[in-house]
Amino acid sequence: MLANMTISLIMHKRITTTLAKAKALKKYAEPLITRCKDDSTHSRRVVFSHLQNKEALKELFGPVAAKVGDRPGGYTRIIKLGFRKGDGAEICFIELVDFDENMAKTAGKKKATRRSRRSAKAEAPAAEAAAETVEATEAPAAETAEAPAKDEAPKAE
Repeated sequence: MLANMTISLIMHKRITTTLAKAKALKKYAEPLITRCKDDSTHSRRVVFSHLQNKEALKELFGPVAAKVGDRPGGYTRIIKLGFRKGDGAEICFIELVDFDENMAKTAGKKKATRRSRRSAKAEAPAAEAAAETVEATEAPAAETAEAPAKDEAPKAE
């Protein structure tokens, strides 16, 4: 069962299954994906002895190996979906991490925030000082913008 699920995961990049099967599949598939980083005859034979599928082997040692080559581990992700209607089993996606474009886009947009350990009292004067410097830099810019407008007005008459 785990070999067939691993083949499906490699070929489709994402499968839907129960949480218990996904966790077992993760422990079965990740060592095989680690093996595919070293593209040698021995690695191919070891992985083939587990999977017994030539197409999955080509896919694993081709595009999958290229994408996970620099990743130190954690090639799969489990996303919980809820409960199945019939028996109440917990359903989830298991997917290859590097092949999900949606997650890659959201990870790139994530904004890093910095937190300081200062108290609120110490932050208040610093915020006021920053506001004053912003106002000071805006004032000269406003004056320079007004100066050319005065010169141009008499020319228009």
